[in-house]
Amino acid sequence: MARVFDELTRFCQARSLFILHYCTGCGAIELPPVMTSRFDMERLGVSPMVTPRQADILLITGYVSIKTLKRVMLTYEQMGSPKYVIGICSCTVNGGMYWQSYATAKKLDEYLPVDLYIAGCMPRPEAVISGLRTLMGRIERGEAESWKEYYQNYDYYLGNQQKLFGDQWQTPVDVIGEAEQYQLLGPGTLGEHTELLVKAQHPLQPLEMRL
Repeated sequence: MARVFDELTRFCQARSLFILHYCTGCGAIELPPVMTSRFDMERLGVSPMVTPRQADILLITGYVSIKTLKRVMLTYEQMGSPKYVIGICSCTVNGGMYWQSYATAKKLDEYLPVDLYIAGCMPRPEAVISGLRTLMGRIERGEAESWKEYYQNYDYYLGNQQKLFGDQWQTPVDVIGEAEQYQLLGPGTLGEHTELLVKAQHPLQPLEMRL
């Protein structure tokens, strides 16, 4: 009975997904046709969302600079689990035409787990729809669990982030606390990089209100 319930839950979850599209590059041009009547992603049960708190999928569409990557990480960590990441365009895979730039984050999956890449410069709307259907199939089969990797291997991802942003890098989200909550503490959760994080962390100060 529990297995049937789990299958039903995954079936419903795969057909009720909210996308937060972080438009970092030219891949965003392909999203309006995907969302509107020509291809109509809502017929698949996929809808756009404006906040990370209510989103299931983070759609990163193109070139990611080091400065932009900070915002991507802040957005990803604010999303509730389970959460999924799709990288659109070749830039998210290897930096694309900007791979020689010092300011480019070349491999997105070194900083956060990526469930699916849709390569191309730029991929057509048909490819985006195909990618969404592929992710839906993985969710339904219980195979889309890369969000767990972020908790289980947090020290690795944090170390790569610190190489770019410095040892003082921190976000408002208690990732280690969330790993404990989801019972996903693994041998790769804690390490030398999380020790640096604990030393650097300080309480967030309230902003001064001025009229």
